[in-house]
Amino acid sequence: MEASMTLSRIGLAGLAVMGQNLALNIAEKGFPISVYNRTTTKVDETLERAQQEGNLPLTGHYSPRDFVLSLQRPRSVIILVKAGSPVDQTIAALSEFMEAGDCIIDGGNEWYENTERRMREVADRGILYLGMGVSGGEEGARHGPSLMPGGSYQAYLNIEDIVKKVAAQVEDGPCVTYIGEGGSGNFVKMVHNGIEYGDMQLISEAYDVLKTVGGLSNAELADIFAHWNRGELESFLIEITADIFRVKDEYGEGELVDKILDKTGMKGTGKWTVQQAAELMVAAPTIAASLDCRYLSGLKEEREAASDVLREAGMREDVGAVRSGIDKKRLIDDVRQALYASKICSYAQGMNLLRAKSVEKGWNLTLGELARIWKGGCIIRAVFLDRIKKAYQRNPQLASLLVDPEFAREIVQRQAAWRRVVGLAIAAGISTPGMSASLSYFDTYRRARLPANLVQAQRDLFGAHTYERIDRPGSFHTEWTKHARQSRASIGNTSSFVYMNIKSLMNATKDIVIPANG
Repeated sequence: MEASMTLSRIGLAGLAVMGQNLALNIAEKGFPISVYNRTTTKVDETLERAQQEGNLPLTGHYSPRDFVLSLQRPRSVIILVKAGSPVDQTIAALSEFMEAGDCIIDGGNEWYENTERRMREVADRGILYLGMGVSGGEEGARHGPSLMPGGSYQAYLNIEDIVKKVAAQVEDGPCVTYIGEGGSGNFVKMVHNGIEYGDMQLISEAYDVLKTVGGLSNAELADIFAHWNRGELESFLIEITADIFRVKDEYGEGELVDKILDKTGMKGTGKWTVQQAAELMVAAPTIAASLDCRYLSGLKEEREAASDVLREAGMREDVGAVRSGIDKKRLIDDVRQALYASKICSYAQGMNLLRAKSVEKGWNLTLGELARIWKGGCIIRAVFLDRIKKAYQRNPQLASLLVDPEFAREIVQRQAAWRRVVGLAIAAGISTPGMSASLSYFDTYRRARLPANLVQAQRDLFGAHTYERIDRPGSFHTEWTKHARQSRASIGNTSSFVYMNIKSLMNATKDIVIPANG
């Protein structure tokens, strides 16, 4: 009994930035924690930080065996290593010393099917498994992330007291909830990241329009974003954007943001989100546009060459002409409204994707609760998420955020400004793929009838795919080409008949003289 008093409540393996910060957060909340890393210097580094930050209850271990045996039963071990094979290697090293009832929690950005495979593999030995999305970056990990654990409910119960204290705290509770079975925690984190891609793209487009068409300086942009952060757009991403514009370049004149190479990196979660949307037949054009933009940004040399070739071919910039008649104050307000309306569409796409996957897998995801746990700690945290939570509380079966009465009213109020911004950008030759995709999504979704009837007719003509009618039930197939030929022939016959009659009539009347007075 004496020995158990010295055992740690939980363990964490993988001490890169996120792992170190999460371990220190757990220790700071009063839970004794053991840490382990294959590279021993990382263990020393974490121990040193624990000392410096208030002699926190953290112990370091240098072998998988010592690490696992330092934990209270049932043991819970968080793994924070690079997704893919490093996770499998870490599980193999640690599970050798674990027993039935112990639990492994993968906190990385893992593909959800890998989590489900590992869950089955360790289940043979009675080990429980959680795939837990962790959002908030290094700052969130240290002071309160948004946590998305999915998998074994018993495993969640074993760590519930810890994660509820470690997660970010908002007025309606800690930013953690049991997500659901299987790889649901990883899937929810993946879609969170897809929404994040869309959000960042939309903000960059707002910046581009204000800077390029509005001619605003970085100092003005910093003030505008700071002002927006006190209203409906209040969020982590808007807040940090305001900060970014204020940072001076330490190597030269002006602000640092202007010296950054315009090539965007990515880790893969955005791509997975778009792939899943396609597989589930859920439209996610804003998220897809943000991914395409990252790909195009990577073609820096090609874009520079294209700019030269097209200029020589006669392409000219129309920004100056558009800018000359701009009312700056109105432009700033229009862009704010366009950004907000576009964001609603982006989040609606993410939520619809989560619902579709939940139905397919039987996860029973609670969309309002997911919006709630994203209100703090995570990268997409925003005041706006409370409104999304309430929309799903009002109607858990809500087909889309676009038809929630509150959001519907807001979009309708903002659509004129939204259209002005997208139209202005097109006129000036500035690409706004995210805002344009959001607007097209809205305009497609709100129309009771689309030109898809023509597409169905084409499919039936060349592939006999059949079509349905609006006025009678059942599937129909038409021999379009045969009917079209018959129609052409009858039109041709009618034309020649009319032509012959006119000709004979003209011949019959050519000698008749019509008096001038009629």
